[in-house]
Amino acid sequence: MFTYAIVRKPGDDFARGITRSNLGTPSYELMIRQHEDYIKTLRSLGLELIVLNPLPDYPDAYFVEDTAVVTPDVAIITNLGIEDRKGEEDTIERALVAYRKTVRIHAPGTVDGGDVLMMGAHFFIGISERTNREGAKQLGCIFEEYGYTWATVCVEAGLHLKSSVNYIGKNTLLVTEKFAGHDEFKDYYTIIVDKTEEYAANTLLINNSLITPKGFPKTKKRLEATGLGIIELDVSEARKMDGGLTCMSLRF
Repeated sequence: MFTYAIVRKPGDDFARGITRSNLGTPSYELMIRQHEDYIKTLRSLGLELIVLNPLPDYPDAYFVEDTAVVTPDVAIITNLGIEDRKGEEDTIERALVAYRKTVRIHAPGTVDGGDVLMMGAHFFIGISERTNREGAKQLGCIFEEYGYTWATVCVEAGLHLKSSVNYIGKNTLLVTEKFAGHDEFKDYYTIIVDKTEEYAANTLLINNSLITPKGFPKTKKRLEATGLGIIELDVSEARKMDGGLTCMSLRF
């Protein structure tokens, strides 16, 4: 169960962020409305929000999940895998020190939080364009110090691991077809999203409710079978910037 979440308001320069989506130019006004709905939803699920202001000259900074991995014992400040984003981590560390001891990933290791999936006391670390093996090794050593286990997963599709794989409770993973057969996930029940709805794999579990992107009816129907509460949110503008529901908050 989560108690807190850190979010950051998107800046008016957010459309200058890094994206490969080719889904068109995002609207700042609509992005702000959607982000406000996201914040309201997290609060409605019992979370206390730490809301940070936009970070000048860092258009992707509202994707706060990439900057840290927060466990019940320690917050690991990442070393982001894109040079233009380095520096975002420092502001998040200042927000986290009131809640957790902090440690850091150091170069040449790189880690994006979007590549780290927490499942109780076990973590999957995606090896991707943003998270390298040295970063994963450093992160895994920190996990071991606190009694956690971990395994790496090669991210061969999607920006981050959590673009394609997310934990939705009850020993169950929501996955795209490309990740359904991974040996690392053989001990988990999997719900596979339809190939026409891969974006919906980025669904967020918060305190016995699932927040899922709006507009993916096949995925919604499959999620309803879990018995958890389902909340649909429109995240069209974050999607245009290669982001999604998990990216926009740090939950702990």
